[in-house]
Amino acid sequence: MAEITLLLRKWEAGNPEALDELMPLVYPQLRQVAAAYMGREQRKDVMQATVLVHELYIKLLRQKKVAWQDRRHFYVFAARAMRLILIDHARSMQTQMRGAGATQVPLSDALLWVEIGSPEMIELNRALDELAAIDPEKVRMVEMRYFLGCTTEETASLLGVSKATADRELRFIKAWLYKRLRPDGPPQDAAKS
Repeated sequence: MAEITLLLRKWEAGNPEALDELMPLVYPQLRQVAAAYMGREQRKDVMQATVLVHELYIKLLRQKKVAWQDRRHFYVFAARAMRLILIDHARSMQTQMRGAGATQVPLSDALLWVEIGSPEMIELNRALDELAAIDPEKVRMVEMRYFLGCTTEETASLLGVSKATADRELRFIKAWLYKRLRPDGPPQDAAKS
């Protein structure tokens, strides 16, 4: 943990080699998260976990000026970047004629009604942007928990709240997102877990 923070500080100070040293330390966790998302994908040619992490790496390389407060800040950024990569992927999938009948795969077990590569992914992005205007901390919580794949305990720790608060907030956010994305349907397990 301390080594990650030290490398983030070096990178912030303008040392581009720090990113090269940082990636081997964070890559396994980022790859594991991406693999969990993409492992549920039926069509293996859609996107691979390695591609998702490499896209994240490219986004990191393109950062002209970074100001990392700590590892939490880095992981929040990584979660947001992964979300945007998946949104871009969903948009490109929507514009392609091939694969129109492909089986959709849920973003996470807790958000079974949001599928990778579907129009719902784009709607989820819009809903999260709306929520960010009201409460950006809630969006960070969603990004950490569902896009970066942190446990509720890790999310709470990284965001500096209690696990009980994180549990309560995540239940509220899931219910709010479900109502926003599926206004006509019953909240099938959206407020549970």
